[in-house]
Amino acid sequence: MLAWMAVGEVRPGYELWRPNREKAQSQTTKFIVVILLLATAALCFLITIGGFSLLEGGAGMGIVCLIYVILYLVFAVYVFRWNRGVLPVAAALSILLLIFAAVAAPSWFARDKAGLDNPLFPEPLIGLLVILLIPLQVLVIAVGMIAFNQEWHVEEERPVGRGEDYGAGSEPPPDEGQPQPA
Repeated sequence: MLAWMAVGEVRPGYELWRPNREKAQSQTTKFIVVILLLATAALCFLITIGGFSLLEGGAGMGIVCLIYVILYLVFAVYVFRWNRGVLPVAAALSILLLIFAAVAAPSWFARDKAGLDNPLFPEPLIGLLVILLIPLQVLVIAVGMIAFNQEWHVEEERPVGRGEDYGAGSEPPPDEGQPQPA
């Protein structure tokens, strides 16, 4: 008869270990993804605040933009906590944001004329921020998918106290009763 264990339950004398989270590449990628998500949230916030009075949908569209900012901040927190499940969602929203930015960028430069209402920030500055958002979203998509493929979720059991010398691809611990090579 098979004994079933609950998810996250560990046999006595063993601990859960996530070997892919200890790799320098995974830690660097996680850091880069968090920075990119925070930079996206900051740029979106600046663009929203700078052009809030001129948004096409009025205050309702401004609220939608602020919700987008909050989503990116939440994604950054989840990625910081090693949750890779939000990475495809962040990439999908980045595709949408990239399309919106590509469509909206020229219109901010076309507003630099007499007779049009002025936003909080100068129009060329908002246009530049929107243009900067485009390559930033390409990076969020690319680095997010690289991070997703690093398998941060993989767990292994290892004997308590074995440290980094035990895991996938390493030699099993030697038995104390066996003679050791000299």
